[in-house]
Amino acid sequence: MMRALQLLLGLHLFLCIHSVPVPERKNNRYKATAGWLPKSHHYSLKKKGKSAHPQDTLKGASWVKGGPTGAVLPKNSTDFWNRPRCGVPDYPLNRDVVFGKRLRQKRYVLFGGRWEKTDLTYRIERFPWQMSKDRVRRVLMEALRVWSDVTPLTFTEISEGKADILIDFTRYWHGDNLPFDGPGGILAHAFFPRTHRAGDIHFDYDEAWTVGNNMGTDLLQVAAHEFGHVLGLQHSLVPGAVMSPFYSFSYPLELSEDDKLGIQSLYGPRPQISTETNEIVTTMPNACHTDFDAVSMIRGELFFFKSRYVWRIRDGQLQEGYPALASRHWRGIPESIDAAFEDKSGNIWFFQGQNYWVFDAERQITGPDSVRSLGLPVTDIQAALMWGEEKSQKIYFFKSGNYWRFNPIDNKVDTVYPRSMQDWRGIPKDIDGAFQDQYGFAHFLSGQHYWKFDPVEVKALDGYPRYIGMDFFGCSQP
Repeated sequence: MMRALQLLLGLHLFLCIHSVPVPERKNNRYKATAGWLPKSHHYSLKKKGKSAHPQDTLKGASWVKGGPTGAVLPKNSTDFWNRPRCGVPDYPLNRDVVFGKRLRQKRYVLFGGRWEKTDLTYRIERFPWQMSKDRVRRVLMEALRVWSDVTPLTFTEISEGKADILIDFTRYWHGDNLPFDGPGGILAHAFFPRTHRAGDIHFDYDEAWTVGNNMGTDLLQVAAHEFGHVLGLQHSLVPGAVMSPFYSFSYPLELSEDDKLGIQSLYGPRPQISTETNEIVTTMPNACHTDFDAVSMIRGELFFFKSRYVWRIRDGQLQEGYPALASRHWRGIPESIDAAFEDKSGNIWFFQGQNYWVFDAERQITGPDSVRSLGLPVTDIQAALMWGEEKSQKIYFFKSGNYWRFNPIDNKVDTVYPRSMQDWRGIPKDIDGAFQDQYGFAHFLSGQHYWKFDPVEVKALDGYPRYIGMDFFGCSQP
């Protein structure tokens, strides 16, 4: 009997030992994808109370523990890392990751791989439900354009066959051991060059995808960021960079200097093509010594237009990288424009000759269409102005000492018969452009001068005209 009990006890202990879970070995070779962090390190699903549409909830542990020498995080590091961000993990430094050219804080980071060719193809497998296929295609083209504008890279969409970049909108588990989590949480992820899924970009189908506003998650911003990854860039710690790990909505979309340095370190700058022709080469105008074709307040920033170029002023400061080609922001815009304004819905109208174009953010939605369809009896308008208090703002078109009031709801001018420019007391007869500032004052440009118009006194302020170059571009007195 005693012998039988001993055998039973031994069998019980044997079964218990073999039923204990085997601990994971520290040198476990399994990884979700080549060059990616192990799956167990990648996920930290969304927490209660977080933003409805974070790009990721991954903590930045790799920057804290293995980040660049001298990197300084904000004191409240929990709030810092809990901000919405990209789904691609940050990497600690090693021999395969290059942090700029030297180990310096706040520089672009390379994953270590690049495409060995510059002409890349892409294919879209599935689309989000919130947008038409054509609009999604335009958004993705725009996101790719910010990279091709500064490198020799070209991108061509194909509808079938093997593509270098494969784009998909998918849900939950989708075959790469990196599942999505429904609305909110992780928005997208991408795979770097020289990994076994190189070029794959996955967007969470269940997100509230939108374009040109902050009502949901802006597809243009996220796509440009993920394209940076498939081209070989890791995250940048420069605030405002497209490759910053933190999702943000900003308009218009453009690369920071850090983004440009990073992508050009991989593929070089865009080559300058020089050909001998009989055409007159347009030189870049100098803001201190030129008049302007048009001016407009767009998304709270001031844009001056001249020939093919645009200057961008934010909070009174000319932004770096300007003047730039206007087509950099609005592909399809004519070589030069006569007038521009932003309507209440955020659409941007451009006028040139007998036609006009309308853009939703950076995407053309209509045009060229005839200005005659708006009820205007003239072409080549000189200026367009949205003016007045918010609820009673009106749009005015100006030409040769006359003006017309435009009703955007009816898409027509109130009457084909013009009123005299004398109604705008103290403003010259012929003007080049006009805009309203944040305080309600209208500004009228003519030549190299401008006038400031008081909406209460309904006349130009004393002390005007003044020089545009001095007040807006910091030029010395002519």
